[in-house]
Amino acid sequence: MITVLGTGTGGPPPAVGAADLLVGAARHLEAAELPGGARRLVLGPLGPALDEIDGYVAAGRRVVVLASGDPGFFGIVRALGARFGAGALDVRPSAPSVAVAFARAGLSWDDAVVVSAHGRDLRAAVNVCRAHPKAAVLTGPGAGAAELGAALARTGIARTLVVARGLGSPGESVVAVSPEEAADRDWGDAVGVVLCLRPGAAVPAAGTVAGPPAAPAGWALPEADFAHRDSMVTKFEVRALALARLGPRTGELVWDIGAGSGSVGVECARFGAAVVAVDRSAEAVERVRANARVHGVDVQAVVGSAPAVLGQLPDPDAVFVGGGGSDVAAVVAACARRARRAVVVTLAAVDRVAGVRAALAAAGFTADGVLLQSSRLAPLPGGVTRLAAANPVFVLWAERPATPRTEGARS
Repeated sequence: MITVLGTGTGGPPPAVGAADLLVGAARHLEAAELPGGARRLVLGPLGPALDEIDGYVAAGRRVVVLASGDPGFFGIVRALGARFGAGALDVRPSAPSVAVAFARAGLSWDDAVVVSAHGRDLRAAVNVCRAHPKAAVLTGPGAGAAELGAALARTGIARTLVVARGLGSPGESVVAVSPEEAADRDWGDAVGVVLCLRPGAAVPAAGTVAGPPAAPAGWALPEADFAHRDSMVTKFEVRALALARLGPRTGELVWDIGAGSGSVGVECARFGAAVVAVDRSAEAVERVRANARVHGVDVQAVVGSAPAVLGQLPDPDAVFVGGGGSDVAAVVAACARRARRAVVVTLAAVDRVAGVRAALAAAGFTADGVLLQSSRLAPLPGGVTRLAAANPVFVLWAERPATPRTEGARS
């Protein structure tokens, strides 16, 4: 058996017992009472450590691994299980660092979104924090409180960061700061937890499923659910197809370009995605913000003209381009160069379809699309019904080939 002991988040030190090989971060090896005569391996890159463990296991020798909190939660149990099988592991967790951090803040956490930035790109954590009122980020070198604070400060979305370091140790520190304050401080390289909270958020009723709220029960909402001007709102039939092709999800960022009422961006945010809505009209941007408030989501709304304004924004996972102005091909070209996964464009004019398809192809996408024509039921005198045709709309979409993701484990 490989014994995996959780440590470092409070409670007594784990009883290591007899071992031939002790593996763990330097801080855990220094803090634990270790048996004499055992070889000690400071955990660094996982590959060489797993090879070393493999040699001891093959020889029938005893291995103990020390890890933070609950080693089965974004921890080394995943890598050990993949290499040696679950039956070879004796896992004895301590309190998860996320649970301890929320306890220090006096908050429940069954409704929180938990995301790891340890050994990973910080962007998913930033997007989760932008989109959700309660999140916890497991940090790491280069992806800590300062970097998270700097990214959130640029969004204009109100957040409070609770930075928890050294949980359960004599040097424990739990500090609540603004994103700007977090960005201006040196927090060191120690692994920790950052809670990201929407100020003034109501305490929700207890649910039945842990984690973020479930996907909305309905989407492609009626146009009447959004404040708009002169029917300048993406019709629900078009919005349904656009959402299907955008695939908004937690941890991703969606651009809504030429947002108008922001109906597409708001619906993406309801699915848990972070959203930036862009419109050249300040009046439209205020309308987007109002619609986001009504639907209880956070959307960063920016006044500016695409493509010029896009240089100020972080790279998106998916982009929706509406409006279809005379410069739409140039706007789509700029968006496609930045989009990591998908682009969706709606057009009323057939003349602009070829230019948009060419722009997508030049960025490495293969475009597909449909002409969407629908007729809605409408009442007539005498209690009968007719079909009222809506204006036809071209919906074009394109996806970039998927790229492998790299992941790391917390120690």
